[in-house]
Amino acid sequence: MAEPFTTEIHPDGVAELVLDCPPVNALNNAGWHALATTIAALGEQPEVRVIVIRAEGKGFCAGVDIKELAADQGLIVSVNAGNYATFKAVHLNPVPVIAAVHGFVLGGGIGICGAADIVVAAEDARFGLPEVDRGAMGGAAHLQRMFGVQKTRYLFFTGEMIGAAEALRLGAIERVVPRADLRETALGIARKIAAKSPAMIRIAKEALTGVEDGDLEAKYRWEQGFTLQAYMSPDSAESRSAFVAKRDAKF
Repeated sequence: MAEPFTTEIHPDGVAELVLDCPPVNALNNAGWHALATTIAALGEQPEVRVIVIRAEGKGFCAGVDIKELAADQGLIVSVNAGNYATFKAVHLNPVPVIAAVHGFVLGGGIGICGAADIVVAAEDARFGLPEVDRGAMGGAAHLQRMFGVQKTRYLFFTGEMIGAAEALRLGAIERVVPRADLRETALGIARKIAAKSPAMIRIAKEALTGVEDGDLEAKYRWEQGFTLQAYMSPDSAESRSAFVAKRDAKF
């Protein structure tokens, strides 16, 4: 089976990873594990100086494949591990990672953005974490890395989405550009970084990660324990069944 993404390392040292998993870039269990392995491996290659993650299709990433989980609830532990490994591979990557997002940025898409060093968004980008409505938990640690505590809680509790312009105003992203300019804007920033001393940039990445408040990976791991707790609730099963059947959940 083909991977749900493609990769290319450009001569200037910029690695471009493109999510391409129609219709909504919701990755299955195997896809998340493959993504984690690839991102980590790119950062270990000496010719890679910066990584850009973007996507094709209607949106950046809709998170996990809910239909796969609805069909086999036992996959939740492995999917959790794949998510954790992916976000860790971005956050702790030896080189800077830029997320270039458009359309919907949900669930695992928030995890990638929250773990990234820089986020560039198209004007149509919308950020959200509808985990409560999917009978799950997780991702708030990464959302909180982008937004403040109370904004994160509002978005998590309500399931509402926040647009690119407001995300920019709140300092969650670097800039907002027309959709047609998204790729070149992200690559332009990447090239500016890639032109600098790779040794200095790698040292800077490690230093900046080390001075952050709190342990992002530990926070996310804590949340994932509650995902398992949530999945044991009948309400979680009803949430997932309603989503797959495209109906309102009944509690």
